[in-house]
Amino acid sequence: MIIQNNMRWKVGGGDKIKFWEDKWFHQEDTLAERYPRLYLISSQQNHTIRQMGSHKDMGWEWNFLWRRPLFDNEIDSAINFLREVGGKGIQQQGTDVWEWSGDPSGNYSTRSAYNLIYEDIAGGQQEEWCEELWKTKIPSKIAVFAWRLFRDKLLTKKNLHRRQMQIQDMLCPFCRSVEENASHLFIHCIKIQPIWWESMSWMNIKGALPFSPKQHFLQHISIQIEGIRAKRWRYWWLAVTWSIWKLRNRILFSNAEFDANRLFEDAIFIVWTWLRHFEKDFTIHFNQWSSNIRQGFLFM
Repeated sequence: MIIQNNMRWKVGGGDKIKFWEDKWFHQEDTLAERYPRLYLISSQQNHTIRQMGSHKDMGWEWNFLWRRPLFDNEIDSAINFLREVGGKGIQQQGTDVWEWSGDPSGNYSTRSAYNLIYEDIAGGQQEEWCEELWKTKIPSKIAVFAWRLFRDKLLTKKNLHRRQMQIQDMLCPFCRSVEENASHLFIHCIKIQPIWWESMSWMNIKGALPFSPKQHFLQHISIQIEGIRAKRWRYWWLAVTWSIWKLRNRILFSNAEFDANRLFEDAIFIVWTWLRHFEKDFTIHFNQWSSNIRQGFLFM
């Protein structure tokens, strides 16, 4: 991951680089990450840069194709997109090559790669959440999601705004009253808090909800429990936050409605599937597990 994140394309003719999905325009983001709504409606998602336009008498011209007309709330984003990309010219001749950002020269060396990896490992050892996360047996996509959440790298509305993307509606899609950021969305939204209060009662945890997801996760793993009980609690925390994120995206992109019961049931099912795969001798039927979820955390 460290090596990959420090490699980027230097554009030549654009025949090797995927326009949306490769890092060539910005160091940290792909265009798909920077403009997610436009990427979703693009008819050219897998195209290389060269396939996205052609050379004319006046130079390079882009030719963007969309699956449908743009909605009103997508116009500002499209204007920013065209303003940014429109200034990028593509060579008629030239080779696309990788550049290494881990060294000022742009050239890769094993020493510069080693230094980056060492710095990352040394920094990770100082953060308890990192150790706890990576030792938890969960699907890799959930681990990556949690890692991004703890580092505030998810594409929340506030983070998209920080990246100069024009967001007309900055409000939380759940409560519609507060700006959407990770702390609010996953913990402090009035629609989400009841789930955490109920969950904390299972473990007899009392006190105010921490400010950030990272602090919340650490609060839950620092309680005086061990073994299976502690592992199940980590599973539950990760399942709830993953279910919150999925519901948020369904509301934004599929016009779904907030349903706390559905969110709760999704998390219950996710934990059950993880326990079946990763916990030895777990044979509880789903109906029994879902109807006695509190008991699964209290008595073991």
